[in-house]
Amino acid sequence: MTHKTRVGVLSALVATNMLAPQTLYAEEQAAEEQEVELILVTGSFVRRSENFESPSPLAVVDSIAIDALGAKSIGDITQTLTINTGAENTPDAFTQNATAGTSNMNLRGLGVASTLVLLNNKRQVVNAQPNNGGVNFVDTSSLVPMIAIGRMEIVKDGASALYGSDAVAGVVNFITKNDYEGSKVTFEYQDGKYGDNKEYVIQGLWGTVGDDSSVMAAVSYTNRSPMFTSDRRLSRIQDDTSSLGNPGSFFLGTTPFIDPTGCEEFGGYPTLLAPPGTVPGLDIGFCGFDFGDTYSFVPDETRVSSYFKATKDLSSSLKWTTEVSYARNRAKRGGSPTFPILTFPTVPVDHPSNVFGAPVSFFGRAVGNGGEGDPAHTESDTFRLSTMLTGELEDGFWELSYTAARNDFLFTVNDTLAQEFQNALRGFGGQGCDPFTGAAGVGPCEYFNPFATSYTVLPNSQSVIDSFTGRQEIDSQANTEVAEALISTDLFEMDAGPAAIAVGVQYRYQDLEQDYDSLSNQDRFAFVIGNPDVYGDQDVWAAFAELALPVTDDLDIQLALRYEDYGGSTGDTLDPKLAASWRVAENFSLRGSVSTSFRAPSIFQRDGGGTSLNQMTDPLTGAAAFAAVRASGNEELEPEESTAYNIGFSFEPVSEWSIELDYWNFDFTDLIIQENFQAILNENPQDPERVVRAGDPLNGPLLQVNTTYVNASSLETSGLDIVTSYKIDTEYGRFTPSINATYILAYDLDDPQSGDIDGLGLRNYSNIGVSTPQLRMNVALNWSVENHSANIFVRYIDSYEDDQNCADGTLFSEACTVGYKDVDDQVTVDVQYNVNLSTYFDTDNSYVLTFGGTNVTDEDPPQVFTNSGFDSKVHDPRGRQLYARIAMEF
Repeated sequence: MTHKTRVGVLSALVATNMLAPQTLYAEEQAAEEQEVELILVTGSFVRRSENFESPSPLAVVDSIAIDALGAKSIGDITQTLTINTGAENTPDAFTQNATAGTSNMNLRGLGVASTLVLLNNKRQVVNAQPNNGGVNFVDTSSLVPMIAIGRMEIVKDGASALYGSDAVAGVVNFITKNDYEGSKVTFEYQDGKYGDNKEYVIQGLWGTVGDDSSVMAAVSYTNRSPMFTSDRRLSRIQDDTSSLGNPGSFFLGTTPFIDPTGCEEFGGYPTLLAPPGTVPGLDIGFCGFDFGDTYSFVPDETRVSSYFKATKDLSSSLKWTTEVSYARNRAKRGGSPTFPILTFPTVPVDHPSNVFGAPVSFFGRAVGNGGEGDPAHTESDTFRLSTMLTGELEDGFWELSYTAARNDFLFTVNDTLAQEFQNALRGFGGQGCDPFTGAAGVGPCEYFNPFATSYTVLPNSQSVIDSFTGRQEIDSQANTEVAEALISTDLFEMDAGPAAIAVGVQYRYQDLEQDYDSLSNQDRFAFVIGNPDVYGDQDVWAAFAELALPVTDDLDIQLALRYEDYGGSTGDTLDPKLAASWRVAENFSLRGSVSTSFRAPSIFQRDGGGTSLNQMTDPLTGAAAFAAVRASGNEELEPEESTAYNIGFSFEPVSEWSIELDYWNFDFTDLIIQENFQAILNENPQDPERVVRAGDPLNGPLLQVNTTYVNASSLETSGLDIVTSYKIDTEYGRFTPSINATYILAYDLDDPQSGDIDGLGLRNYSNIGVSTPQLRMNVALNWSVENHSANIFVRYIDSYEDDQNCADGTLFSEACTVGYKDVDDQVTVDVQYNVNLSTYFDTDNSYVLTFGGTNVTDEDPPQVFTNSGFDSKVHDPRGRQLYARIAMEF
């Protein structure tokens, strides 16, 4: 078995356990195999012969495998990879507040910005809007149309010595089709079991190849209808209940009282903090609000993506390549009717609805029970231009390239304006009311009634609600420019061929700008608060070299070294890599690599800051709270650093049976994180500088936690990747069973607040880690014969423990003696059947009809006692999805 088989199309399918019918796509497969022979393998700048065995662990997913998955987006692909841990491909309001419609990679659970994402070996701009952790990542939903992707190559060990910053956990390189000739159109429809969750995908591909040029263009349109939490309620009511509702509560001094004019009868959930009758006629406590029915598991989305590529041979040794892509994504994510009001506004004694006979502070929200959900909107536009000159040398090649990319991201959401709401409680609400010249409750000036009597005898007008409702707008822009020069040539002859070297230089510029609306600049909002505008830029100079040494016919060695200079407090870094591949026997080979990698502080982490909404547990009360977390940038951050090594083998015990096993280890130090808000709370819940409370600054209700970005101590993780497949030819067709598994041996964290944590098999809710099931495994069986094929995937995700909750279902605290609650393991089944209709007609065109389903047994995601009721970074809430696709190629 040559390594070309393993790294080529067929092997790569095995490596990712995504086998597809070969007979249906014979011509495309042959073209792909030819492409692999001609291109550089990701993880090297030196061209290799077809039987080269990569010393780095490499997985490849080609277009055939993508079709076999029934994937509608790149996020659908990466979600199935066992090496992907903690990616945010199901963004929701609770864990990824402002990034609906995006997807990303998280190899080895080292962070969504610790995997370098490339498009045709060149960088892509990061998403201008960061996630809740303050991390800007490459949005894989905004790369190129799926139909244009020829394959994706994944280097699974550290690769900063070759590619620079962000390649800590590895590299994912999306490679488009090459020299495509013809036309292809696909229509796909998917229907989910719950709610109105449907998806339509239309894609087109066209290409032509001339004597000295080629052109290819692709476009796709996706329309996805929403799935709301009310369509499939996974959470318990108490998991999605806020202490701030409407009806709400009122504070007399530091004591909260449930609205005496009504709570439960209007849909509220009373929580008593003292026995009834403690205060005659009043109940001490809160009137809770269940917000769990108006949010989205799947947002309402539309995506338009386009890609254009042209090549021109300027001479027999000079080639020009240019590619342009544009993606337009729009998403609408359901939300609460209104957010909680965290400013503790006062209801004056002369308010006509005040039944207390004294000034009281309102603890609730403007609209609660009975109100319609108020959605948040995201608009993302990504443009990318890359142009390259490649020249052939007698014994090598040279390359000059320039890439420019930009992402514009607009996030908008409604919230209550704090001062205007206070004015309305004083009788100066309503559109057209001037609080300086008007009279309280007279003419256009109206009182807002925060009491439950607003549901009956004293309703609020829309005019008064509109007068204190504002829209927060965060208009963000990220730019990337990269200029690179590279030359690769043979140096001298060795026993097994020429030693080759590649050297290059790179200049990289990045900037990030976030323009908040004027109300946000003044911190005028009662819950999302606001933020100053953000701007920062960064330029980087780099030089790199790679040496490829075919020492013998059976031993190849790779040496790489890269220097990058960021200037300023970030400084510079030098990262080496040593890798080797040894063919011990015809059917057995060993590989190994050791390297250092780094990730520089992002512009946002250094110069930015933002406010996000999170669920947390208040140690003073033991109750869950939904409060703001405000992070500020830190100019003193240092680069993250990692040492990685990998040892593996490939073995073919009998013909057509392949086994691959790799042991990997990453020691990640100076990890940049946003401080964990829960850890800050647990450490000192009465620190007024970092913990903001309503009323009493030491004991009042929790409103906000202030954090920053720091270099955490370390994260060390290790494990095994196991891949095996066996092709069996019978009179009934070819059967190919395969297994792909990742077994994590360690995930050890040194958290700056929580200390040393064994994060393996843990949700890691209260520390810097991500959810880490120990075992993820995909078992597949592919069958193909003549014009028919089918495949079945059985996907297993191991159980793990939820450190947010005790085993008895209560929130975790030091008093818990029964251990953590288990998050159950999950087994899901995907199936697909294909038929090539073109053989039944007298035509040279191809018509492939596909029927399939994901999670066909409709398994529930394991329940987690948290907002929305499941772990959005591990499991999929959509349930059974059935789809049909017709692919026509001319």
